[in-house]
Amino acid sequence: MSEETLAQSIRAAMKVAMRAKDKNRLSTIRLILAEFKRIEVDERIEVDDDRALVVLDKMVKQRRDSAEQYTNASRQELADQENAEIKVIQAFLPAQLGAEELSAMVDAAIAASDATGMSAMGAVMGQLKPQLQGRADIGAVSSMVKQRLTA
Repeated sequence: MSEETLAQSIRAAMKVAMRAKDKNRLSTIRLILAEFKRIEVDERIEVDDDRALVVLDKMVKQRRDSAEQYTNASRQELADQENAEIKVIQAFLPAQLGAEELSAMVDAAIAASDATGMSAMGAVMGQLKPQLQGRADIGAVSSMVKQRLTA
């Protein structure tokens, strides 16, 4: 029997949230599944685990941006709601990499692509992005790579 896909585990979590009457978790899971469905309909594809990680990563980033804007606008209750959604979405993402692991992966990618200078930024990020999807903040990784290439 094949291993459960990420989308299937999210659907199972939705059933658990329904039974537990956890409205906040349920609404966030429904948002995730609606986004998967939108992609499946628009692009006529089945959302696989790799694409699901990209979608979840994007949803977390959007909510972080929204929470920051709400905080800056002194709308803490809305920021708290966004942060709660982030926690639910992150539960479906793989464990985040530690700083040491991330640093080692960046160093390995720079060494593997013989990168020197900012002109190699795209090549290094292209190599790192698939490995880090859902496991690290790509923006933070980008700034780390930029710092190493200019040093």
